[in-house]
Amino acid sequence: MNIRVGILTAPHIEFEQRANTFILKNVRIGIGFHWDRHEDQEFAGTLEIRNNADGTQTAINTIDLEDYLCSVISSEMNANSPMELLKAHAVISRSWAIRAMQKPNHEGFHVCADDHCQRYEGLLRMNERAVEAVNATRGQVLMYDNEICDCRYYKCCGGRTEIWRTCWEDIDVPYIQSVQCDYCKSPSPKVLRLVLNDYDQETKDFRDWSVTYTAEELSEIIRSKSGIDFGEILDLIPLHRGASGRIDSLKIVGTKHTEVIGKELKIRYLLSKSCLYSSWFEVKKSFQLSIPSDRAFGQRTFTFQLNGHGWGHGAGLCQIGAAVMASEGHPYEEILSYYYRGAVLDKMAK
Repeated sequence: MNIRVGILTAPHIEFEQRANTFILKNVRIGIGFHWDRHEDQEFAGTLEIRNNADGTQTAINTIDLEDYLCSVISSEMNANSPMELLKAHAVISRSWAIRAMQKPNHEGFHVCADDHCQRYEGLLRMNERAVEAVNATRGQVLMYDNEICDCRYYKCCGGRTEIWRTCWEDIDVPYIQSVQCDYCKSPSPKVLRLVLNDYDQETKDFRDWSVTYTAEELSEIIRSKSGIDFGEILDLIPLHRGASGRIDSLKIVGTKHTEVIGKELKIRYLLSKSCLYSSWFEVKKSFQLSIPSDRAFGQRTFTFQLNGHGWGHGAGLCQIGAAVMASEGHPYEEILSYYYRGAVLDKMAK
């Protein structure tokens, strides 16, 4: 079974063809997130350069699904991670990919190579442990009610996982429920070094974090991201939270415009120059008094402190929590049943 992966869209694709692989130049990863950057990547399989109507080009990689998964699990997590984590990730990444292949949301290919779908960074971070994990679980998927599960995952839940409707459609997905996750509370530095890829290790405060904006800074960020001039931001009012505490409906009050936004990803996007770690945060508003040197009286402005928890949408498997479970000796079957309640491990028919 082959999968078609859209790696890169640019005005002009630069690549180097080798005997059995190819190298794509200047591939962008972490698009729109705080680890956004470019790097050269090497891929197996075949390369197609598609010319688009807008004058850009798209690099599409066609590759066997199981080979694709070897790259995914070592791109999402470090391939030196505990083997039971890699096995669990192989199962959920396979399940998600098959669902995506059945109903692609991209034109011309099944999935993209970045966090919008699954990280797929070719051969760059892959080693024999990733291959071993994929081979050990070959063909295995998670099933619920005779359907392959749409397995979602993220870096760190922050203590409790989230339900589906907080993040996406207003439906109940029985195997994506909110569960208490104490495993990600205090992961050891050794575990983090093992499971996080180099650029992920740059993020030090992913479980409990805080950002502070002046009203002026926040107003400019929201204006630049939304295209709407709210004026000076006066308040951020959470209207509804999901089961974990993540906000899926937020009222932004400005001097020129007031609007309710959601769901969680849009909230994260609009309240940061890149993207907030998660929408599970509390808003602390305080006054700031500034007195210009040429005035006798000061001007009162607001400061907003967002005190948050977790990294990612929070629905499904907590990668850091699962890594800790694996390091404590829990088998991959147990890890999967913990985060996907009621789902069963099965093998695809050939």
